Amino acid sequence: MADENRSAESGGTIETNPVVVVQEIGQKGRGFLREVGGMFWFIIHTFTETIDNMRRGRAPFRAASFFRHTERAGVGSVPLVAMVSFFLGLTMALLTGYQLQRFGTERLVPGLVSIAFTRELGPLLTGIMLAARIGAAFTAELGTMEVSEEVEAIEAMGISPLRFLVAPRMLALFALMPCLSVVSSVAAIIATSLISRAYFNIAFVYFNDLVLNALLMRDIITGVGKSFLFGLLIASIACYRGLHVSGGASGVGTATTSSVVTAITTVIAFDTIFNIIYVVFSPT
Repeated sequence: MADENRSAESGGTIETNPVVVVQEIGQKGRGFLREVGGMFWFIIHTFTETIDNMRRGRAPFRAASFFRHTERAGVGSVPLVAMVSFFLGLTMALLTGYQLQRFGTERLVPGLVSIAFTRELGPLLTGIMLAARIGAAFTAELGTMEVSEEVEAIEAMGISPLRFLVAPRMLALFALMPCLSVVSSVAAIIATSLISRAYFNIAFVYFNDLVLNALLMRDIITGVGKSFLFGLLIASIACYRGLHVSGGASGVGTATTSSVVTAITTVIAFDTIFNIIYVVFSPT
């Protein structure tokens, strides 16, 4: 019997001791809270150092670095964001249109898709794509610099890595996310107009009127507000993971994977929380 217990333990069975289970849950929770706290202070310290340099009359970071990251995160992501949103807009308009056509309400398709992308899917899809494309790149770059001791060399020269490496990346994503969300929404609306004209006989002029009548200013403001928040979260997670790499090349790969998974999960979680709060406090 003892041999069977030992073999079961060596086989990796699930622990059934309540005390051990509670201890493991507590350790996981403590680790999670430590990560959240570290991320929070990472963002605070980055903003603090940047603002302190601006108060002293010094440039917070190099303009060339900021525009380079802006071009890569913004201009370089436009084709991907537009293409994915265009095809998703086609699919959404086609499927919802065929269902609504059974009840003679296919004219609701333009407003439905435009509100869905402007308020929800545009920022969410853009955040997921940027987390996979730009967040992974930021983590890999900073992680490689950390492993090769380039970050320590920067600190030895009296330059803060947060101001020199993190701030331009964070500001680039923070500023470009709303623009890319607008590109996503516009691409989806264009795709919906084509489907509406080809399959549901909705003229472009009538389609435009339906979209303008359906969209409200608060829908646009909600989407833009989400975009700013998602950009800040993705950049912060990517840079934080990159500057806390250990273990050489394998550590860089692990940190990059963790960065993408964490960023996508965080974006979806914050989007859900935002929607719950929005529905509770602004139901109409």
